[in-house]
Amino acid sequence: MNIQSRIEEKLLSHFDPAYLEVVNESHQHNVPTGSETHFKVVLVSPSFSGERLINRHRAVNAVLRDELADHIHALALHTYTDSEWRGLYGGAPDSPDCLGGLKRKAS
Repeated sequence: MNIQSRIEEKLLSHFDPAYLEVVNESHQHNVPTGSETHFKVVLVSPSFSGERLINRHRAVNAVLRDELADHIHALALHTYTDSEWRGLYGGAPDSPDCLGGLKRKAS
């Protein structure tokens, strides 16, 4: 299992998130192609309610302790409660309208 999948699995099982996005940003850094060393995590969870930002980050870091010790060089965390997320973004963004795909007529 790759590092990104392990991060997703651990965060899903521990935080029961309303929204989770794990982005491998390693390609933006001076690392070999295919590296998994730099990640951004957007995590929306009811478990963050009443918690200060530092405590949210500590909780995520604790869950990802092994990955941080052995694999991850940088981890950007964006942690929100459900109400914070809705206030900022109105929830998860909608998917774009379908342009027809295979049903679209050839020009």
